[in-house]
Amino acid sequence: MSRAYRIGQIVPSSNVTMETEIPAVFRERELHYDDRFTFHSSRMRMKRVTKEELAAMDNDSDRCALELSDAHVDVMGYACLVAIMSMGLGYHRESQSRLHQVTADNGYPCPVVSSAGALVEGLSVLGAKKIALITPYRKPLTELVCQYLESESFQVIDAISLEIPDNLEVARQDPMAPVELVDRLALANVDALVASACVQMPSLPAVASIQAKTGVPTLSAAVATAYSMMKELGLDPRIPGYGKLFG
Repeated sequence: MSRAYRIGQIVPSSNVTMETEIPAVFRERELHYDDRFTFHSSRMRMKRVTKEELAAMDNDSDRCALELSDAHVDVMGYACLVAIMSMGLGYHRESQSRLHQVTADNGYPCPVVSSAGALVEGLSVLGAKKIALITPYRKPLTELVCQYLESESFQVIDAISLEIPDNLEVARQDPMAPVELVDRLALANVDALVASACVQMPSLPAVASIQAKTGVPTLSAAVATAYSMMKELGLDPRIPGYGKLFG
């Protein structure tokens, strides 16, 4: 039986990408299934992608989860991968559990996914061991992301850092740029390619093109987040156009 679902997102205040890319994936699903979706956000202050601002922003996530649970959303996603990964290895589990408890204490328990945890899940679903990725971050933050993923049993073969600290500048990147950027990556023996390890850097229309170009299963943080949300809702995630994870 079809139904309408409310999709909640905990979003950095300067993020303008997740509220376009996540709905785009769900709208594509509406073309193939009867279920329908509405989208609801709460925002955490963050303007520059620095470890200090990310930590301060994360402190605001409990308030956002509380606000979204007031709206009785059916699933919520914490839409900042590097904020989670910069807080310590394995932190996505602690964050997701704590935010879920916030919703339960408010009388409307809701599953919570994070873009960090979703990327780990998506790579695991693909059976990936050796990966390559593109990030907009400065190199120290990219190194934190690589360390985090390696702590989850993935081997990062290569990574690109675009060195963009301003979060709105990250959002202004050409969403098809990763199709050319992959030429700079060492892809021999790579099991999966992350077109954007950042939910603010747009890449959604590039995912299928990169996979076709390289022959390497390709996903992004946004693609993985949408996938994890659908799985939490018990929905069939098979839709075209977003790489092998949705295949």
